[in-house]
Amino acid sequence: MTTASRTPRRARALPTLHRNLLAAPVCIEAPGDAFTVGLEEEFFLTDARSLALPVRVPCALFRQADAATGGRAKREFLQGQIEVVSGVHSDLATARRELAELREIIAETAAEHGLAPVAAGTHPTADWRRDAEQTEGPRYDRVMDQLQMIGERDLMCGLHVHVAVPDPCRRVELMGRMIPYVPLLLGLSTSSPFWSGRRTGLKGYRLAAYAELPRTGLPVRFTDDAEYRVYVEAMTRAGAIPDASYLWWMLRPSLAHPTLELRAPDCCTRLDDAIAIAALYRVLVRHLYRTAPAADADSATLATAFAAENLWRVQRYGVQASFVTRDGPEPMAAVLERVLRETAADAEALGCTAELAHCRTIASEGTSADAQLAVYERSEETAGHREALRAVIRWLIRETRDSGRTAGAGVPTGAPCPAVTAPALADPPIAGPDWA
Repeated sequence: MTTASRTPRRARALPTLHRNLLAAPVCIEAPGDAFTVGLEEEFFLTDARSLALPVRVPCALFRQADAATGGRAKREFLQGQIEVVSGVHSDLATARRELAELREIIAETAAEHGLAPVAAGTHPTADWRRDAEQTEGPRYDRVMDQLQMIGERDLMCGLHVHVAVPDPCRRVELMGRMIPYVPLLLGLSTSSPFWSGRRTGLKGYRLAAYAELPRTGLPVRFTDDAEYRVYVEAMTRAGAIPDASYLWWMLRPSLAHPTLELRAPDCCTRLDDAIAIAALYRVLVRHLYRTAPAADADSATLATAFAAENLWRVQRYGVQASFVTRDGPEPMAAVLERVLRETAADAEALGCTAELAHCRTIASEGTSADAQLAVYERSEETAGHREALRAVIRWLIRETRDSGRTAGAGVPTGAPCPAVTAPALADPPIAGPDWA
């Protein structure tokens, strides 16, 4: 088994985020193949000619997709959405091949009905007031009855990553310790710069809208698994939720699987981005599982407070964000480099070093949000706002369809990452739907 080296002496204290990662020597053996992974991708279904989100989608499309994928394509909460679910994988290269095939099947099936899948956190022109039609079903009926108008506004698509934990009783502990890394995972995924036909000014608007729902956001940091179970039992006895699957936090212990589920990322337009994020999350789960917290780690309160601010910063600025730490601002790219260095042994053990390397590409070249905004700005100069939005949707359709065909697709030609940089933090440093 790979063992962790001792933390080297440093003249300067590490930034707060990394006090949570640099840990004591290995305390638990963790075989590399124990941390299997599965991904869920949610897509919009867009009219291929008008580029609008359809209010209703033919039931035949979902039946065909279900049959063609062997049950791995599922309806979502609203009519104009579809979800694909991978199998369980110990190798992310095979997960990528499966998801590429699923994307191709969905694109071919949708095309038979004049539709096309769009992988993005929000649809650039969809308007919940005209385009939101609930999918029929007892669970969705219950959710809509509870949420009312907020449920109609749930025109959002995410990427969910499940990683199996060898001892499922430790998932609540790991959920709390993972909180500081959620902003990094979200920042690499941002793909929702538009909402209801408007440029939002954010790289990741999806979670801002999703925050209207109850039981969302960063998870509560419970003391242990027993305390978490007391909470779930109290919520169910009170009739607040039927079961734990109605906890829609950015991280949660799965009710159906022995996994810790990441729910924060936007749906990634480019498949390689989704796989890179899954790889990063997977190595972090293994690293935290096999190590103890550093002796000088921040308190749970302080770590969560910093994470909440850094979440906002990556929603606003994406990969150009700088993170709040106790010792001052740190660019997101620098945060990523530190995390990659300190989890290198886990990446090697899990065999996903190549997939992780793509995280650096995202950080340097930008996310889907950066590419969408570049497409928009080029078109808006000559054709105006409405046509620029249509150009973005056409790019999303093309990239959703084609990005799975060739590994390492990167940012499409002619869509470089705009030089939009987050303002520096103050010095001294600030103190501080998946319905299943």
